[in-house]
Amino acid sequence: MANMRQSSGWRQHMGQGVACSLLVLAAALCSGQASGLTLVPQVLSAGGQSVTLSVPKGMQVDYVAPASGARFPALGPDGELLVGSNGSTIYRLGFPYLSVATLVNIGSRSHSVAWDGSRLLVADSAALYAAPYSGMSSSLVPGDFTSLVSLPTGGHWSRTVVVDSEGDAYVSIGISGNCSDEYLAGTSPDYSAAVRRGGVWKIDESGASPALVPWSSGLRNPIGIAFNPANGDLWATNAGSDDLGFDLPREIFSRLSEGSWHGMPWFQYISGNFAAQGCIGSDPPRPGSEATPPSVTFDARSTPQGIAFITGNQLDPDLSGHAVVAIHGSWATDGDGNRRPPKLVLVRFENGDAVSVEDMVTGFQAANGNRFARPSGVVMGADGFIYFTSDGGAVQGVFRLRPMVEPPDPGPPQSFCVPVMKSRALVMVCDELD
Repeated sequence: MANMRQSSGWRQHMGQGVACSLLVLAAALCSGQASGLTLVPQVLSAGGQSVTLSVPKGMQVDYVAPASGARFPALGPDGELLVGSNGSTIYRLGFPYLSVATLVNIGSRSHSVAWDGSRLLVADSAALYAAPYSGMSSSLVPGDFTSLVSLPTGGHWSRTVVVDSEGDAYVSIGISGNCSDEYLAGTSPDYSAAVRRGGVWKIDESGASPALVPWSSGLRNPIGIAFNPANGDLWATNAGSDDLGFDLPREIFSRLSEGSWHGMPWFQYISGNFAAQGCIGSDPPRPGSEATPPSVTFDARSTPQGIAFITGNQLDPDLSGHAVVAIHGSWATDGDGNRRPPKLVLVRFENGDAVSVEDMVTGFQAANGNRFARPSGVVMGADGFIYFTSDGGAVQGVFRLRPMVEPPDPGPPQSFCVPVMKSRALVMVCDELD
């Protein structure tokens, strides 16, 4: 615990978070109920660039560390942040996230990573890999990784891996294009291994060798998947078709379940109904009436990606139980040359279901279309704050959203506690201070 004793910056952040939480809670009690977020301007300078963001009142965005092509982050066993990329680099930021280092270069796109209790899992475009990993004392080389399962290649390149409370891994994959005749839950000869795409697999390691087991199908490109720690539900963002114009279909946020079917690409969710798209000559593997509708939607062509569920009270007690989604922004433009802007949005939950979407951090795209950053992945750090990555725009790397209120100095604390990942769960580790 000696390293914790030296983390004065962490104690400062902890104090800021607690003070801000108390202020926010008091305001909510006075008003009877907290309403939507109030966004206020914040000037942020990073990487030789300056931008005016709109952030929730009482919070601020920090630029934590540069990391080229940073994609999806995950927590490691010592509370460290492990970050994949659109290149071959896997980054590591040790708690309390003051600097970034290269953990390993695996030689292929390392879009997403996860820790399953004993191994670091890495999903690239062709396979899911695993290497023994025990925390900050671990060092890795490419030869440490073994291939668990091969994945279909080509088309949409991202592959996202997450781990449930039991340590089982799940991997998402999109179809190759807009109207590719591909179905993840299909079986040969109707759908060969190369075209079993568009949804989420569960990795079954109970047999002699790991196997891909269909979990949820009918998703065009589910880049972001995450488990809600409140109830274990699996949620996904999904990028819709690109061939129906700039405004249709809206991107979706859906709860997945074992065997669920979400209609795509045979059907698109338009105006509250699943409509036949008509771009595929084959019959749909399941009727549109069986498709699961999304809970909420985002602007068409906005490209929702990473998801993080907010737990605890360090960020804001009113936000606990809701989710943050990274909106990557569109590559396409409307008739006037405008693109959907990158941003963070808050997805509010009630009784276990997503019910509304509102802007949380905006301003990454200037009026002329230039982009300061493009949020991709998002995760809660061990300090209870939101960390998000940017893989594009002028500034790439890792950012943090935290409370900004600085309380009066209460004097040296006698002890403090931090949440740390142990055995796939957050536990409180306390240290007596000298």
